[in-house]
Amino acid sequence: MKIGQATIKDIAIELNVSASTVSRALKDYPGISDETKRKVKEVAEKLNYRPNAIALSLRKSRSFTIGVIIPEVVHFFFSTVISGIEEVAYSRGYNVILTQTNEKLSREMSSIDTMLSNQIDGFLVSFSKETTDFDHFSRLLNQGFPIVFFDRVPEIPHAISVMVDDYKGAFDATDHLVSQGYRNIVHLSGPLNLKISRERIRGYESALIKNGLLVNPDYIVECPIGTDHESQKITTKLLKSLPVRPDAFFASNDMAAVGAMLACKAAGLKIPEDVGIVGFSNWQFCTMIDPSLSSVSQPGSKMGAKATDILLDMIEKKLDPESITGPVVLETELLIRKSSVRI
Repeated sequence: MKIGQATIKDIAIELNVSASTVSRALKDYPGISDETKRKVKEVAEKLNYRPNAIALSLRKSRSFTIGVIIPEVVHFFFSTVISGIEEVAYSRGYNVILTQTNEKLSREMSSIDTMLSNQIDGFLVSFSKETTDFDHFSRLLNQGFPIVFFDRVPEIPHAISVMVDDYKGAFDATDHLVSQGYRNIVHLSGPLNLKISRERIRGYESALIKNGLLVNPDYIVECPIGTDHESQKITTKLLKSLPVRPDAFFASNDMAAVGAMLACKAAGLKIPEDVGIVGFSNWQFCTMIDPSLSSVSQPGSKMGAKATDILLDMIEKKLDPESITGPVVLETELLIRKSSVRI
């Protein structure tokens, strides 16, 4: 069913009540019984009914506004993505509404409702760490609403996404550590429900195998929050508990890499002589800490620009979504600094 086909009148016919009753029930007017409200909302859900604001945004009179949903504004990578989004959007005559979820599913869903009520023309989305069920996105996609995902790719058939080559980035980072003589390399992974985390694990494992090293499951440790504090605690525990002390850490983000660095320093280990460390994302502080942190650079601004161009082309009917058969993948670059060079 295309968006806009289900109306208040459709719900009224289904329940054999007046359209005004349906309207009042949807707005929770006090004069309508709880049972009627319940039935109306059940049928509205079944028919994929949405308020007129959504339908209006898909008609000829566009709002020339797009909604952007990201996990964190303060995250350096996402700030670079936003820069790319705004540059393209404004150059093509569109405004941007931005919300952050703080990695909460509830805020993600409320952001969607808020933006739809503002008649946006489409979404750019990097979903929260809590999001494991994508029904709220699937419903919109099934109704023809334009959505482009970036960085975090959902398990939704035919969803359009722009991402980096997380596998290759992780492979390059791990292969570099091996080339420097490190052998007992721990991977501090991101949340395992995210595809980007699983791809980085796969790249890490492939690099070990390519170099004739065994993959030890005990050396793949999830850091679901990804903060330096969490990583420092985990790294401290690993240095004490693993039978063979790690001599390198590849972290799924730069903050986790910093936490590993702090834990190693606190344990009296020298970096990079005793322990090598590589992060992922290339935050600004990577060049400011001592030793400077090697990291896999992601083209955030390019990702934002590409995702926005695709979304606007869809909105303006210049691009058939079915012509995109897979995710758009951008290349990463390993930036080698002092934290991982000992040869």
